[in-house]
Amino acid sequence: MRGNPKFRQLPGVDELLCDERIAVLHDRLAREFIVTLVRNRLADIRNLVSTGGTSPSFEEIVDAIVTEAHDATNVSLQPVINATGVILHTNLGRSPLSAEALQAAELASRGYCTLEFDLARGRRDSRQTHVERMLCLLTGAEAALVVNNNASAVLLALSALARRKEVIVSRGQAVEIGGGFRIPDVMRESRARMVEIGTTNRSYIADYEQAINPRTAAVLRVHASNFRISGFTHLVSLEEMVELSRQHDIMVLDDIGSGCLIDTTEFGLDPEPRPQDSISAGADLIFFSGDKLLGGPQAGIIVGRSDLINKLARHPLARAMRIDKASIAALSVTLIHYLKGEPLQKIPVLRLISAPLEEIERRADRWAKFLGEPARVIAGHSVVGGGSLPGGIIPTRVVAVRPAGRVGIDKLARGLRQHEPAVVARVEKDALVLDPRSVFPEQDDALLKAVRESLGRQPL
Repeated sequence: MRGNPKFRQLPGVDELLCDERIAVLHDRLAREFIVTLVRNRLADIRNLVSTGGTSPSFEEIVDAIVTEAHDATNVSLQPVINATGVILHTNLGRSPLSAEALQAAELASRGYCTLEFDLARGRRDSRQTHVERMLCLLTGAEAALVVNNNASAVLLALSALARRKEVIVSRGQAVEIGGGFRIPDVMRESRARMVEIGTTNRSYIADYEQAINPRTAAVLRVHASNFRISGFTHLVSLEEMVELSRQHDIMVLDDIGSGCLIDTTEFGLDPEPRPQDSISAGADLIFFSGDKLLGGPQAGIIVGRSDLINKLARHPLARAMRIDKASIAALSVTLIHYLKGEPLQKIPVLRLISAPLEEIERRADRWAKFLGEPARVIAGHSVVGGGSLPGGIIPTRVVAVRPAGRVGIDKLARGLRQHEPAVVARVEKDALVLDPRSVFPEQDDALLKAVRESLGRQPL
């Protein structure tokens, strides 16, 4: 390989480092990392040449190194205006935080804070104290524990309470929770054995009872948060599960998913399971997310019996899954919004969900008037998204923009994604659709400016 004459034509490391365009990268990267980029690029080219490929020119090599240096130091996480109509858009970060929650997270992160320190007693304390009392007050639970996400919460509970034991799950609830993660996989990692009962569409309390044996640790109810089965169905109620579990001295674990604390029927949506209802029904532990309908940061929240919560808190996995200080700060303020009776006014996702159709229509009319042809207002529907309220739709008014031809639509969508701030919309048939339901009113002007510029017009 060393004798390959093509290798002798490659520039050396020092030659590349002396190039003016690479030399100025010192303002962006420390020298040791620039050297690493240069050496890695040359190694890639040698591998290419050794397999019969053609070496790029000196200019192409420099351009590639400069591009890689810029990519390595650019913050790729960018703000986006969500005009898709999917309110809890997983790919766009799910639940935005309230202004007060953001401020709390910033204060906790800017300097030192009382994360695990009791100022009154001058000694170490648990980070859980910042949120546990609030969660207990809101749900009626004896105790609470917060980890980094809901999948972690379920995995922790199964590992701590059901390792090498059996957990009964209805076959219709052995669901995939997104990203390829499935309840059977979580169960397997916890070393608990999943026992499926019933059929996909119908399960009865007798199915649970027949599966109980001395190895049974718990029955697990999993809310089908991202799909819906309708028609010839039958589900066992949580109350029935609790009654059966009391007879056999086993636990009832309830994974309700979205963490909804409000009554969603007030907005014309189907009822979503709430932790306070599960506590009232007698479930031993309830698991839910912090960054879905709760409207807070990413978190996995566990509420229920204090003796079980204590076992979870002492388990080694609890430390590996613990929540960070910024998330605790944001979650505590989010919970305070509920305690103060102001979630619809303060929590962004709930503001969007509860916005009156008349208000949405006024904004859509303004958008269409500002954009002119080829934009018009049509009736549509928004969805909650984020694995919450499957099949639930919210009436809305959208602005359909129809530039000439399919190429025009694709070009417009691409232009909006490349704008600053980026705008993500949805394409339906022959139009690019913009839904005010998922756009905050304070973002209207920025969105309209982006659309006009992407259409090749100057903002009015």
